[in-house]
Amino acid sequence: MHAVVFAYHDVGVYCLKALLAAGIKIDLVVTHQDDPNENIWFGSVSNLCSEHQIPYVMPSAAELHDLIPQLQALAPDYIFSFYYRNMIPAQILACAKIAALNMHGSLLPKYRGRAPVNWAILHGESKTGATLHVMEVKPDAGDIVAQAEVSIGSDETATDVFAKVSQAAVSVIGAVLPDLILGKVPHQPNDLSQGSYFGGRKPSDGLIHWDQSAQQIHNLVRAVAPPYPGAFTDWHGQNMIVARSSLKGPFPAELDLGARGIQVVDNRVFGICGDHQALEILEWFPAKTH
Repeated sequence: MHAVVFAYHDVGVYCLKALLAAGIKIDLVVTHQDDPNENIWFGSVSNLCSEHQIPYVMPSAAELHDLIPQLQALAPDYIFSFYYRNMIPAQILACAKIAALNMHGSLLPKYRGRAPVNWAILHGESKTGATLHVMEVKPDAGDIVAQAEVSIGSDETATDVFAKVSQAAVSVIGAVLPDLILGKVPHQPNDLSQGSYFGGRKPSDGLIHWDQSAQQIHNLVRAVAPPYPGAFTDWHGQNMIVARSSLKGPFPAELDLGARGIQVVDNRVFGICGDHQALEILEWFPAKTH
């Protein structure tokens, strides 16, 4: 079996390794150039390709159409997308002889679109997962091929959960590869009415609104904790990144639960939230000024 793989991030690295281990011939990898403005804390697909002498290219989104003649000539059995960030044109998807398949970091049909792990934590979910699905022009809308579930702990950050989702993606690929190698693609319906589509997140979305509940703010802190840009608040005119928080208590009796915002008692930092509940800030630091 021959494949062309669009890949980035840890999921891209792990799933590429799984394909190689299964003996699938990878004719080309399409990946991204690292963004100098982004905190790169994950594995490098381009380095993996160099190690295994796999040809790779790093086109911009606008340059993807230029790949169509090359992919038509390659005519791979499969096209895979593993955490590739750009929309792949329909003419490229059509180059796959058997199927074009994408790995998405949620239990589809929930959390379609961008930043699925971050959104799941933000909404207080107790589970998410990885789903391999058939690629269509509409994102994350094709039939489900296979999926695996992971738990989300009440204090786990997006990085913690992303590590579990990355491993779930490998288990999904491992489970379905025997069928794919035989040219068989399992299909189950992806009922879009049972989930929602979410867009990307900007660093400014990390602003803490102290009128929200303590649980909502704790979820925000976890969802965007470093190495993501972080939740932030103002303290004496200084922008502070809130990296870790706790709802566990016990909380000092001196806290004024009627006054929203930051309070410091005995060198411990607390946030008083809109539901008159306290949240302890376990780690915070000044935001970098550009």
